[in-house]
Order: sequence, then C-alpha cells, then structure tokens
Amino acid sequence: MSSKSFEGKIKLSTYSELVGDAGGEIIEVELSELYDFIGHPFRVVDDEPMQEMVESVRKHGVLVPGIVRHRKEGGYEIISGHRRKHACELAGLTTMPVLVKEYSDDQAVITMVDSNLQREDILPSEKARAYRMKYEAMKHPGTRTGGLSLDLLGETAGESSKTVQRYLWLSRLTDDMMELLDRKRVTILCGIDISFLSEEEQDWVFEAITIDRMTVNQEKTKKLKAYSESGQLTRDMVRITLAERKTKHRKFAIREQVIAEFFDEDATNEDIEEVICSLLRRWKNGDI
Repeated sequence: MSSKSFEGKIKLSTYSELVGDAGGEIIEVELSELYDFIGHPFRVVDDEPMQEMVESVRKHGVLVPGIVRHRKEGGYEIISGHRRKHACELAGLTTMPVLVKEYSDDQAVITMVDSNLQREDILPSEKARAYRMKYEAMKHPGTRTGGLSLDLLGETAGESSKTVQRYLWLSRLTDDMMELLDRKRVTILCGIDISFLSEEEQDWVFEAITIDRMTVNQEKTKKLKAYSESGQLTRDMVRITLAERKTKHRKFAIREQVIAEFFDEDATNEDIEEVICSLLRRWKNGDI
C-alpha cells in the first residue's frame, strides 16, 4: 500500500467528533515530553502499516495532530497519537503537533478508546481491554447523558450490544489466556466460556493447552464452564475434559432406488429400518 492510499484512510470527521467543541490549543511538542497513556491497551508495533505511516510523515509531516492532556508530573499524556509519535521517532523527527485538552480521567479514557477502536488491525485482547476501560469510565457520574447501555459503548465503533458484551466477557481472561486468544489457539466463543472460570481454573486450562498440548473446542469449554459453576472443576477434571475426543455425528442415507427391489411398495421407513438393523446384527454376530 502506498503512502497516498494510507493518507486516504485518515478520517478528519472522526477526529472532529473526538475533540468536540471544548476548545484546546494545537502546539508543537518535543517527543521527549509526550508520555504513554497509563494502561494503554493497544500495541504500537513496527509492522507494514507503521512503515507506511513513517513514509507519510517523512513526506508530509503529521497530518492529524495527536490529542494530549497535561501531566501533573510535567509534560503531556498522549490520549490519541501513540502510533504517530512512534512514526515521528522512526522518521527522525523530534517534535509532533498535538491538541492540548483538559480532560478528566474518565473523559480521557473514553476518547483514547474511541480513537483506536475503528482501526482494522486490533487484536481481540486489545479490544476486550479497551471496552472494559471504557465501560468502567462510563459508569461514573458525569461522563454521559442518559443511561449506560452496551449499544452506547459500541456506538463509536459501529458494533452491536451483543458484540460489546462478548468483549466484556473476554476482558476477564487472564493475560496468558489472552495471548492464546490472540494467537488463535483459542477461539472467541471458547474464550467466552473460559472467561467464566476463576483465574486458577484458567491457569489449569492454560497449562493443559501449552504444556500437555491439548486442544479446545466449544463442546469441551462448555463442559468446563458447567463444571466450574457446579464447583466440580479440578486440574485433573480439566485434563480429562480436554483429552476427550470430539463427538462425531454421523448421517447416513440409502438411496431408495438401491433398496427398492428388496421391499414391497407399502413397506414403511420403520419396517425397512427394522429389517436392515436385524440383518446387520446377524452379520456382526457372524450368523450370516
């Protein structure tokens, strides 16, 4: 992808919606004065999109200023712009334009999450932790008008309440299980079942998958969840459950024209089944 196509992805309307009408001042700030948002759940990695951003920054500078707020300790906390800061570092720049806003802690969390959720390359663990942070922030008085709903949580990213609820459940996974989720060794649906287990129980599942090389599917994770809810789940029970083979459901049909010559026209399906099963039992016992 060229830098031109990368630039075309920038949504100025989204930026405008994020900063709102509360004012603020755009200034050029030394990169050394910009600090990561505390608990920032999103990765900043040197992947292909980052290299495209670096190329764009070298050619045109930072087209959309970051959003920051003052730190009590000095400098500025980045609310939106962690990847832009890193791109500036890789491009050899020493400063970056930022919009300075005076956000409360909750407002800062909500803006930070909303400014990242629309990206296409977000890992499940990142989205889960981000939705949890936004949910906790929006529960506090003064951060919204009206009631808090899952639809409201997912509104900025265009996601349904059902999707948001799934990620809130996933946010309860341990860091180890989150890693397996990101590496696709555990599916989203299996991860949701496992999220209902205690941290200790999740550790048992993690050990079974990574040390004992066992695999999970939803049939198994539903059993683990049920055992946990009834207080019966143990480390041994985890291993026994994950060692089970997936149940195979066979479907077999005999074409009517194949067996038509053996039965009268008025024979029912039950009559045909009874004769066939009777003959098979005799065959199995060696009688025919």
